[in-house]
Amino acid sequence: MISCDEAAIICNKTQYREASLAEKLKLRLHILWCNSCYSYVKKNTKLTSLCRKAALEGLTEAEKKALKDRMAGFQG
Repeated sequence: MISCDEAAIICNKTQYREASLAEKLKLRLHILWCNSCYSYVKKNTKLTSLCRKAALEGLTEAEKKALKDRMAGFQG
């Protein structure tokens, strides 16, 4: 049986599609007995789903530089 700390790490790896099949199975077994981790996994899964649906995109390096340059002009 894995610890709650290990379960959280595997849950996070699963969110980024980095967990192995063995890790996923260990997590599933753990959350059968641990209500706290079950709740964490459920909330993390919901958050992941919402982020994917939002199709969030970051700024390009050029956009970041332009924004920094604009903000530098406001500092006195």
